[in-house]
This record gives sequence, structure tokens and C-alpha cells, in this order.
Amino acid sequence: MTDTLTEITRADVCVAAVADCFRGDGEIIGSPMGTIPTIGARVARATFEPDLVLSNGESLFFEGTHRLGAKPDEFAAVGWIPYRQVLDVLASGRRHVMMGPVQIDKHGNANISAIGDWAKPKRQVLGSRGGPGNTINHTTSYWIPKHSSRVLTAKVDMVSCVGYDRAAEVGAAGRFHEVRRVVTNLAVLDFVSVDGAPAVMRLASVHPGVTVDEVVANTGFELVVPADVPETRLPTEEELRLIREVVDPRGMRLREVPA
Repeated sequence: MTDTLTEITRADVCVAAVADCFRGDGEIIGSPMGTIPTIGARVARATFEPDLVLSNGESLFFEGTHRLGAKPDEFAAVGWIPYRQVLDVLASGRRHVMMGPVQIDKHGNANISAIGDWAKPKRQVLGSRGGPGNTINHTTSYWIPKHSSRVLTAKVDMVSCVGYDRAAEVGAAGRFHEVRRVVTNLAVLDFVSVDGAPAVMRLASVHPGVTVDEVVANTGFELVVPADVPETRLPTEEELRLIREVVDPRGMRLREVPA
């Protein structure tokens, strides 16, 4: 261990946890949305998941690893995927998207559309857009920069993204459905089926310096809490180098999760 590892920030830990969401995916399209998800996906491909296919967030696939905000002439584009082709790939299950919900419940039903009554919401957000198709057709993970009971809530105001209870109702149409993980600024959560019922959210690990009680107190529903909850792993020295020197030298991740 070097002195560098003693200076690891919570944001660095979150990036490594996001990267681990893509572990084992192989040659599929990774679609991270947001700063820390984008950093995590690029770190994953640069280290343990080299076959992961990443785009610039629009229509170009790229090779190598480059910084956030790079212009097209700063990276090597190796492919083009028009929107109509995205839909074909989506339906095949060969995609893993990471989104940021404004609300999510214990089964992984998520809201990215509106807060309050959908007919007259108190606050309009992004809109469901591709959420229903994404979540029923391929793997989905979520990134939540501020873990609170307002976000991890007993009931979402609108179901924009399909959770395990609703996916169970559609039979074979939901064969590619998987809500893999939820990474927050406090913890990593996954899903487990209890007594054959639709899967519910479980506390998989707590970040260094966070307690189980802190996570439970900031969650608006009952989590499955194992008897022994591990600590989220620290990024390796190589991952730290990629995070700090290659992908995010300007420290954009610290705006989402302050040190």
C-alpha cells in the first residue's frame, strides 16, 4: 500500500463500486448515464472488462480510455450506432444501462419522470423515455448520489422503470430483466428473492466510514440486512491512476460525492 491509498475519497470508492456493476458483462453495450457512472464504466473497460462496448453518449463507439468531456477529435471512434439500431440491440438483452432515479422502491421499480400525482405533478423530471423498455429488456443498475428515504422510498409516485414484482407478471416477455445493483454515496445494494417471492433490495456492502444503521435510517423501506455486511472494496492503485489522471483529472466526481 502507498500513501496514495490512504487518501481515497468516498467518490473514488463509488467509482470502483460502479465499475464492479459491469464486471462479467463481456461484449455488450454499456450505457452509463451521469458523471460517476461514466467514470466507472471507463475504468471497468480499462481494467477487468476489456470487451465492454462504450459510446460517447451519442452515437459513436470509441476505443481506448479518455477523459470526461473530451471532444470527438480527442478519441478514436471505431463505430457508429444510429438510434434505430440501439432499439434492436436493446431488445436482444445485450446492453447494461446505469440510470439515476429520483425514486426507487424495494423491488427496484424506479421513477425518473415526476414527483407527486402524475396528472398534476409537483415537480417534472426527465420523463420515462426509454425506462420501461430498458428495464424489461436488459440489465439495469442505478446510481444515487444522495442516499435518503425520499429517494429509496416505500412507493414510487410513477413507475418509469420496471422492478422485480412487475417483471414477474409478464412472464417470458421479461426474460432479460435484471436490476443488478444500486450504488449510492453510502452503500452498494443488490436484490435477493426471499421464499420464492419477487426479489427485494438487500444491503450488499457499506462504504468505508458508513455504518449499517446509517444506511437503514436513510432508507424508506425495510432492507434485507445480512448478519455480516462487508465494507465496499477500495479502488486499486491502477484504478486510482485511471480515475485521477486519465478519466477525471478535473475532479468532476467530487461534485457528485464531495470528499
